[in-house]
Amino acid sequence: MADIHPTLLRDCLLIGHFSLCRLLLMRDANYPWCILVPDRPDVSEIHALNAADQYILMDESVALSRAMMTAFQPHKLNIAALGNMVPQLHIHHIARYRSDPAWPAPVWGKLPPRAYTAAELDTTLSALRAALPQAFRFD
Repeated sequence: MADIHPTLLRDCLLIGHFSLCRLLLMRDANYPWCILVPDRPDVSEIHALNAADQYILMDESVALSRAMMTAFQPHKLNIAALGNMVPQLHIHHIARYRSDPAWPAPVWGKLPPRAYTAAELDTTLSALRAALPQAFRFD
């Protein structure tokens, strides 16, 4: 297994894995915010993955997207691979609502992260658990 960048480990909870990617939950209860991290060392861009892994990444991103739409019913799902601060390839999936505190702007830098309460975290993980495909494995 490739190491997960320390910033991602600090800012997220590792909740499980697909065949290629590990799934993280951002420690920010302002938005349902998941991150896929391909389990490949020293990869910072999607095009640096081999062709087979590129297809798997897309399949896993679509599976996560569908699960988040089912679990959280957002108005919009933002998906982004920025990597400006964390060079390890990681794909953000952020459920957005017209009522969220940053709408319609991007979430980055708008508000400080809000910690999940135990109840909120349980509700979020339960919703994901019910919506993610059978192939996903929770840690």
